[in-house]
Amino acid sequence: MATGGGGYADILRAPYAARLLMGTLVGRLPHATGPVALVLFTRAEGGSYSLAGGLAAVYGIATAIGQPLLGRAVDLHGQLRVQLPAAVLSGLGMAMLAAVGIGSLPLAYAAVALAGLFTPPLEGGLRALWPSVLGREDRVHRAYAVDAVAQEIMFTVGPLLITLFVSLWSAGAALLVINVIGVFGALTVVLSKPSRAWRSAPRDAHWLGALRSPGLLALLGSFFFIGLALGSITVAGVAYADDHGRESVYGLLLAALSFGALVGGGVYGARQWSGAPERRLRVLVALLALGYLPLALTPGVAAMTALSALSGVFLAPSIACAFIVVDRHAPSGTVTEAFSWLVTTFGVGAAAGTAVAGPAVELGSTSWSFAVAGAGGIAALAVLMATQRVLAVPGRSQGVAGSVPGAPARSAENDRNGAAEPGFSSGPEA
Repeated sequence: MATGGGGYADILRAPYAARLLMGTLVGRLPHATGPVALVLFTRAEGGSYSLAGGLAAVYGIATAIGQPLLGRAVDLHGQLRVQLPAAVLSGLGMAMLAAVGIGSLPLAYAAVALAGLFTPPLEGGLRALWPSVLGREDRVHRAYAVDAVAQEIMFTVGPLLITLFVSLWSAGAALLVINVIGVFGALTVVLSKPSRAWRSAPRDAHWLGALRSPGLLALLGSFFFIGLALGSITVAGVAYADDHGRESVYGLLLAALSFGALVGGGVYGARQWSGAPERRLRVLVALLALGYLPLALTPGVAAMTALSALSGVFLAPSIACAFIVVDRHAPSGTVTEAFSWLVTTFGVGAAAGTAVAGPAVELGSTSWSFAVAGAGGIAALAVLMATQRVLAVPGRSQGVAGSVPGAPARSAENDRNGAAEPGFSSGPEA
């Protein structure tokens, strides 16, 4: 069993690993801050909350559509040819919004749609690179945990960063700066040697692409409901803060949830796990669902903060384990697209959660809106339980998770060009 600190340091010392991780996080800042940035910009321009919500919804829908399409393009044409142009076009969309404002609503909506549609699939691209950058199976699995934890940090720090930029300059300037930073992050990734050398494995022509894998569909169905649970918590948290008369309570609850995820992800990634990841994922999602259920009790602030932290403990481990399952079930030549579908499904589920939790508060109470999160967790587990047989048969016989411990990580993606080597290779996941 590897220790957390040494194991994580070992990953970050690998050639290109730290650059790829940090570049991806920086490149995804526009996506992490998009909804908040749109609300702040719209309000600064004198627009209503309804308009802000409409722009944010269009951005979310466009991103959900664009991710798997761009992911498939990456698998077909490589990372450099897709990721960088996408990042530039997405940034130009937000720049256009900053320039035209909300005076012309068709132009504003078109700008936001452009920004969302061309959000680069950096997240899926990074996970496609990990096996050949890190080599061994255990290092790849630990990198997935680092990846999941880093997401929690990004989605916590990102909104704070955009708020800081607004206070320093203006909402329009903040929109421009955060997207320039995002392009710089994408550039850092795609100009690296592993990214430039990356080529996808041969793929069978099929219009469904990654979605022709029954196991991947089962996983996506489960993570739609996990996304729903998280989306409902964001709305329920606002309602809880209103009930207690302090806006700061909302930030406290989300910070506690993120802290729990950081702790859980850190502990999970610090050791090697035996057995099939599909079976382990069922256990993790069951524990995640159990963590969501007590939130409906809505006790006092101190107890609610503790429950929020508890509800986050198994989030990052569940996501990290899901990454392994995606790699095992993605058809050959579709790895980036498969990871991008996970991003899309999770995002659509979160949007559905916010849509359901709002009426739950108005028709019932804050407890009802938190109950939506519990129901989402149970539904996610039910999907995994109902599809055990489908998930028991990996779509690829030599996925990262199925490689020999201690040997270089291999997958159907790597098999075309030979075993991956630490650092970089000319293989597809390098």
